[in-house]
Amino acid sequence: MREGGGGVPTTVEERWRQFFRWGPYGLLGVATAIAVGSADLFMDRTERIATAVLVVAALLLQVRWNVRCARIVAATGWGDDVAGAALVLVPGAPGPASAAHFAVRTGIAAVLTWINPFFAVYACVGYFDAVQLLPRRLARAGILVTAVTMAGSQSGGLPPTSLVQWLAFGGLLALNGVLSLGFTHLAEKDAEKAAERAATIAELGRANARLEQALAENSALQAQLLLQAREAGVADERRRLAAEIHDTIAQGLTGIVTQLQAASAEPGGERAEAHLRRAADLARHSLGEARRSVRNLGPAALEHDDLPEALRKTVDAWAERTGVDARFTVTGTEAPLHDEVAATLLRIAQEALSNAARHSGAARAGVTLSYMGDEITLDVRDDGRGFDPQTRRERPGDGGGFGLDGMRARAERLAGTVAVETAPGEGTAISARVPLGAP
Repeated sequence: MREGGGGVPTTVEERWRQFFRWGPYGLLGVATAIAVGSADLFMDRTERIATAVLVVAALLLQVRWNVRCARIVAATGWGDDVAGAALVLVPGAPGPASAAHFAVRTGIAAVLTWINPFFAVYACVGYFDAVQLLPRRLARAGILVTAVTMAGSQSGGLPPTSLVQWLAFGGLLALNGVLSLGFTHLAEKDAEKAAERAATIAELGRANARLEQALAENSALQAQLLLQAREAGVADERRRLAAEIHDTIAQGLTGIVTQLQAASAEPGGERAEAHLRRAADLARHSLGEARRSVRNLGPAALEHDDLPEALRKTVDAWAERTGVDARFTVTGTEAPLHDEVAATLLRIAQEALSNAARHSGAARAGVTLSYMGDEITLDVRDDGRGFDPQTRRERPGDGGGFGLDGMRARAERLAGTVAVETAPGEGTAISARVPLGAP
C-alpha cells in the first residue's frame, strides 16, 4: 500500500480500505457512547446486559475479520501490484466468508438498534460495505436490510407501536431504500468506469513496456547501423582516394615517364627539352591535383573554367602530349552543372583519354559533351586497336589501373551509367550518362 509522508494514505482507494478496516470500530464506539448516555430513556437492566454482550460480540467479530484480512494480505501479496486490486477494497471479498461476516454484523446491529435506536450509527456501516462484502446478486438485499434498520431507528424504534409510527416507518424505509439503492447504482457505475480506467492504464503500461523494448532494440540497431555506416564511409573514402590517386598521380606519373622516355630517345635536342618541360609541367600539375584530392576538392581544371572549357583544354593538352589528332565538340544547350557532376565527367574523360594513349595506339580521337534535356552525356571515341570486352578486364596492377571499373563507380555514385562499345581492330567508344540534376 502506498503512503505519503507520515503514513497517510495517498489515494481514494487506500482511504476506503482504511475505512473498511477501522470504520466499524469507530462507529461502534460512537454508537455505544450515545447509547450509554441515553440508557435511562431506552433500556432496562436486562437490555443493558444484552447490549453489553452484543457490543463485545460485534467488537470480537470485527477483530476476527480484520485478522483474516491481514492473513490474506500476507499470504497472497494482495495490493496495488495485483491486476485489478485497486477495485478490490477488502481482502478476500466478496465471498462466502465476507457474506457471513456481513450477515452476522447486520443482525447484531439490528438487535442493538431494536434495543436502542442510537445504535443505528453503527448499523449504517452496511450502506458502505455491502457492495464490497456481498456477491453482486445479494448486495441490494443487504442494503435493503440495512435500510429497514435505519428506518426503524429514524421512526422512533422497532417495532412501531402506533399507526403514525408505522406510516413514518414505511415512508422512511422507502426513502432510505431509494436513496441507498440509487447511490449504490451510481457507485457501481463509478466502479465500472474505474475498472475501465484501470484496464486502460494497464494496457498503457504494457504498451509502454513494449515501446521501451522497441526503443532498446532500435537503439541497438541504430548503433549497429552507425558502425556499418562508419565502415562504409571509411571504405568509400578509401575508394575515392584510390580513384583520385589513379586519376591524378598515376596518370601524371605515366605521362612523366612517357615524356622522359621520349627525351631520352632524342638527347640534347630541342625536342628533348620540350619533352623535359612537359614532364616538369606534368609533375607540378600532378602534385597540385594530389593536394586537392587530399583536401577533397574538385579538379584544378574546374577551378576557373566550366566543364566544356575544362574538357577543351584537357583534350588539347592531351593531343599535344601524345601527338594524337583529338577533337572536342559540345552539342545541345549548355546548362549549369553541379560541381560533382562536372568533376565526375572530367575525371571520366581524363581516364578514357589516358587509356587510349596507353593501350589503343589510336591516330585520332574525339570527345563530345552533349546536353540532352534532363541528362548530360560524355562520349570518348578513338580509332585504335580496340579489345574484346568479354575477355579483358582491367585490374589494379595490370597496367589498367582502375580503368572502366573506376569510371562506372564514379557514374553510379551520381545515378549514372558508363557503356563501352569496342571490338578488336574497331576502336573504342566510351559513353557516360549522368542525370543533369544529380546529385
